[in-house]
Amino acid sequence: MTRTAGELAKYLGAKLEGDPLAPISGVASPSRAGSGDLIYMDSPRHGLEAAKSAAICVLAKPGMRLPEKTILEASDPKFAFAKAARWLLPDPAAEIGVHPTAIVASDARLGADVSIGPYVVIEQGSRIGARTVIEAFCFLGRGSRLGEDCRLHPRVTIYAGSGLGNRVELHSGVVIGGDGFGYVFGEGRHLKFPQIGTVEIGDDVEIGGNTTIDRGALETTDIGNGVKIDNLVQIAHNVQIGENSVLAAQTGISGSSTLGKHVLVGGQAGIGDHAHIEDGAIVGGQAGILPGKIVRHGQTVWGTPSRPLDKFKEQHAWFARLPELAERIRRLEEGKPSR
Repeated sequence: MTRTAGELAKYLGAKLEGDPLAPISGVASPSRAGSGDLIYMDSPRHGLEAAKSAAICVLAKPGMRLPEKTILEASDPKFAFAKAARWLLPDPAAEIGVHPTAIVASDARLGADVSIGPYVVIEQGSRIGARTVIEAFCFLGRGSRLGEDCRLHPRVTIYAGSGLGNRVELHSGVVIGGDGFGYVFGEGRHLKFPQIGTVEIGDDVEIGGNTTIDRGALETTDIGNGVKIDNLVQIAHNVQIGENSVLAAQTGISGSSTLGKHVLVGGQAGIGDHAHIEDGAIVGGQAGILPGKIVRHGQTVWGTPSRPLDKFKEQHAWFARLPELAERIRRLEEGKPSR
């Protein structure tokens, strides 16, 4: 879809410096952009790259100027660029209706303008909101609930009773509502603890490929509004994740842990059971949060076991010096002067 720089400035609420009729039809990086692509520059150090780009229109911070470029001023050019991309490049329209190979229970309720792809299975009592797209080979168990404008990419599995809010996007291989890993040892064996709760996912959530979210044991696993979850993340039963939190790939969260609002978790982090990560905390990549541990509001932690970032950096610096220190101790023990 081709827009003008003036139309885009109005949509973004950006101040325009340059040609309001300059056409914009896409977005790109400066090195790959054509004349009709929008690029962004959020620092003066990127000015030379932006100036050399074939792009005519540039999103930039107020006061930045480039010769022969049309500038759209925004306080956060990267965020404005993402908004512009969604406006300029909407998802391709899905074919409305139910594919003849899909199996849809007679009592399933489908909202207006839904799209049900090939070989989809929708079981009894399920409810699908308006304009939701369910692609090939997806499975929706009994009584599952999807809100409006959701998109399930191929081969997503929704277990019975799970609920999704509006505008939820699930990528291929996601499994929602499987049994949690809960067992009780007695009489010489492991007996499975009941896994009869549910999963509730809020609005505007996106979940990456092959991520799994287990149902609560007796209660609910709850994913708040605006949460973004990367690929290959495991979320165990009864976990609570507050709104607008972000989890990077290969993170594992053990049962009954809670994450507050606006929490950031780096890749391959491990969070023990019954841990509590308060609002605004940051858990660094590969950090290990011990069971029952509390990470305080706004705190940044790193390492295994996790510790405040300043402490981690200090200890890591000493760790790097261990060979040198060991050699000094060896020489002292031998009665030789240390170097």
